[in-house]
Amino acid sequence: MSHTLGIRQAQKQKTRQAFLDAALALLEEQSLSSLGLREVTRAVGVAPTAFYRHFRSTADLGVALVDEALGSLHPMVRTTVSTAGGSEERISRAIELIADHVDTHPAHVRFIARERHGGVQPVREAIRDQLARFADEVKTELAKDPQAEGWNDDDLLMLAHLYVDQMLITASLFLEALEAPQDERERVTQLATRQMRLITIGRRHWRD
Repeated sequence: MSHTLGIRQAQKQKTRQAFLDAALALLEEQSLSSLGLREVTRAVGVAPTAFYRHFRSTADLGVALVDEALGSLHPMVRTTVSTAGGSEERISRAIELIADHVDTHPAHVRFIARERHGGVQPVREAIRDQLARFADEVKTELAKDPQAEGWNDDDLLMLAHLYVDQMLITASLFLEALEAPQDERERVTQLATRQMRLITIGRRHWRD
């Protein structure tokens, strides 16, 4: 009996992932607010009623995509502001990690960039909540740095949000340059490096 249940559970998870993959592919060319349930079920090759065994609505599907796109990134985001190494090494590491992620998961990055300010409220809120978690985690990492001595919690959280916002900006820039010549990608790297340096310089002198 347990073996049968295990097979059914695996099949259910496989179908659920098929819905997520199909929706993500369809969202390459449109926003979530315009995505139809029947479009997704047709792409998966199942009847529309099968959708409701996995999701309550396309908004619910969108929230699941947010979790898939951002939920696994928390260790990477903490690594980008790790206290290991000097400031230039940290900046270089952060930009390399972001660029690699965009190369590997462009559809996820595009989905978040489009839906962060999109027309589906539960999805906007899910993205906002994930970004708030990122900021809290970055704040925890920043507090370990000797440069954080004397900073209050509000200022550390403000700085954390600056870093998270800059990561999103950098990801969007690399996404735009995904199919561009190598010199364009190098230009994006240089621009992102300068922007991160500016935040770092401001951080050093904030308490002046």
